Amino acid sequence: MDDEFEIEMSPLSQALTDGGKSVQADIYRGDTGGWILEVIDEFGNSTVWDDEFDTDANALDEARATIRDEGIDSLIGIKS
Repeated sequence: MDDEFEIEMSPLSQALTDGGKSVQADIYRGDTGGWILEVIDEFGNSTVWDDEFDTDANALDEARATIRDEGIDSLIGIKS
């Protein structure tokens, strides 16, 4: 039996830029129905929020708020 889980990506997934630096905010539906926020930097480092969001818009708002409040560097790791 092949139970492949197909990821439902949000149309709100997008690149976010601040101060000349960019990250990719990927928003997709989790297996429990909520929305998962994953931010990927230019080096392929990934930050995934522990809690799911009720809407994809809430997830995008959280990514933007994190960049506004903590700076985009808080989402950028080191080159491996």
